[in-house]
Amino acid sequence: MPGSAPSLEQIRSVSPALASYTENLVLEEVWNRPGLSARDRSVVTLAALISRNQQVELPYHVNLALDNGVEPSEISELITHLAFYSGWANAISAVAVTANVFEARGVKASELPAVSPELLPLDKEAEVKRQTFVQDTFGEVSQGVVDYTESALFLDLWLRPGLKPRDRSLVTVSALISTGKVEQVPFHLNKAMTNGLSEEQASEVLTHLAFYAGWPNVFSAMPVVKKVFADRD
Repeated sequence: MPGSAPSLEQIRSVSPALASYTENLVLEEVWNRPGLSARDRSVVTLAALISRNQQVELPYHVNLALDNGVEPSEISELITHLAFYSGWANAISAVAVTANVFEARGVKASELPAVSPELLPLDKEAEVKRQTFVQDTFGEVSQGVVDYTESALFLDLWLRPGLKPRDRSLVTVSALISTGKVEQVPFHLNKAMTNGLSEEQASEVLTHLAFYAGWPNVFSAMPVVKKVFADRD
């Protein structure tokens, strides 16, 4: 199992400047900026850590997410979602960490999402357009990917009620930016904003991710996000 995140005293023993930035800039300033709620910041941070398989800070942030109002069922569903968007191994690594947190906090199996819940309603018109585009563009490349994108993702995973559509989109956008996969950001950011993420909140997601995914990944995403904003005006 990964070790716990170092304390500020331990960070200070290696890098006093990093300890100061962690305490005064990240924890005291960034986490208290008004553009995004503490709950949403926790969702964004978990998506970044899990998609990048950064396990050392994960116990702290799973606990913080619970303290910030993210439900155990939502964390469970977030991990499930990221299995598809950052890979099974990263999701299983997150399970190994989260299981200990859930056990320590007395989270019961009855609090977690059902395996086969009643799915949310499908926007059939939008799904037909998506299916047609993906089939026409990539059917000859990998029909298997096209088929599972339809059956496993958009006709199942995206309709699971364990995460609200806005939050599911927020998780996806955060993971894509955190891993430098900016090509898919326009589709998913538009979906997030259609599902209720405001432009101010999307902008603040970038600010938050600069600290958790690094400036290069965020600056790679900036032109893409700028175009999405402009196209929606």
